[in-house]
Amino acid sequence: MIKTFVNAWKVPELRKKMLFTILIVIIYRVGSAIPVPFVNIIDNIIQPDDATFLNYLSMIAGSAFGYGTIFAMGVTPYINSSIIIQLLTVAIPALEKLSKEGEEGRKKIAAITRYVTIGLALLQSTAYFIYLRTEGYIIKNDGANFTGFPMILQGITVVLCLTAGASLVMWLGEQVTDKGIGNGVSIILFAGIISRLPTTITALYQGFMQGGAYYAIVPVVAILLLAMVAYIVWMDNAERRVPVQYAKRVVGRKMYGGQSTHIPLKVNMSGVLPIIFAGSILSIFPTVQMFLSEEKKNAKIFEIFSQDHWVYAIIYFVLILFFAYFYASIQYDPREMSNNIRKNSGMIPGIRPGKPTSDYLAKIISRLVLLGALLLSVIALFPNVLTLFTKLIGSPMSLSIGGTSIIILVGVALETVKQLESQMMMRHYKGFLD
Repeated sequence: MIKTFVNAWKVPELRKKMLFTILIVIIYRVGSAIPVPFVNIIDNIIQPDDATFLNYLSMIAGSAFGYGTIFAMGVTPYINSSIIIQLLTVAIPALEKLSKEGEEGRKKIAAITRYVTIGLALLQSTAYFIYLRTEGYIIKNDGANFTGFPMILQGITVVLCLTAGASLVMWLGEQVTDKGIGNGVSIILFAGIISRLPTTITALYQGFMQGGAYYAIVPVVAILLLAMVAYIVWMDNAERRVPVQYAKRVVGRKMYGGQSTHIPLKVNMSGVLPIIFAGSILSIFPTVQMFLSEEKKNAKIFEIFSQDHWVYAIIYFVLILFFAYFYASIQYDPREMSNNIRKNSGMIPGIRPGKPTSDYLAKIISRLVLLGALLLSVIALFPNVLTLFTKLIGSPMSLSIGGTSIIILVGVALETVKQLESQMMMRHYKGFLD
């Protein structure tokens, strides 16, 4: 990985893209430290060991949510908007038609996604303001803290600043995709999550300083975290290779085909998306909870949807499974794959062309999606079990990087390396042809 970055840095074109990406990340981190007007937060209001949706938002936004900064919403509205549009694309024929119109259709869908992002940012920013006001983090007009602004104007200012910040983050991600090294939203997520790494290291150090049994517990936890990284790398690279044999054909005086190749199908076809999608869907109830009074906040349904409840874990697992199959159904069409193989005079050994081939591919994809979803569930739920264990033994450690964070970090790092390698390869071929 380091060698890839070093080689990419030597290429002037890629070096410019990398510097541009670094500049965008710096702008994002600076914006994550600028507080919103009328918000008075001295220390992070979201504790790392809080098993709540707020901790999830803080993780996505790189702790900006806990300090009430202009980028407190992070990329959450954009992610939720993308989920909604992808779901509606399957359900609404007009959107499905746009998705099949090539580049122009994708541009229109991207524009719709931006508008929905702004609407969701307004909604979430309003909920966030109500939460801050309820918890006493908004400066009040009470003598010494008199600001000269009515509460309604304060609310409008805070909501508009947060919405503008979410829109700017979305724009920054698109700039990285267009002019940087690619995967703009993923890079923004990576930058936010990696900023919490010092907190995790500090938590491990504090646990180690307790002495006694913690001399053994802390190294075990550190080893488990490293093992999870290795596990994610293995899962990301695991694939099922479907053999394909192409028939020989004569064109003029030349003979083409006759070679054997394979179709690589990744075990984890959907990456981290099912975990992010599942977490975003489960955020609906905590978001609604922010609008309610203190009495209604203690309703049983909100207790069930807290991250330390067993029902939450079951629903989380089911949603990961659902979104894994949903994403695979959008990205992989067995019938289209079968038709492409047949058009190129190919066949899978032992399988007849046409419907038997598509059924065979559908069966393989279904099994791989199930296996990938199970592997993702282990990553998503293991940190919750680890945190619960550390609490049971009375450990002071509050691990702020969970399974979602780790898989995002590792996945983005691996994908970025692949992007750089592909760009270097394209540049090599281009130079060779020129």
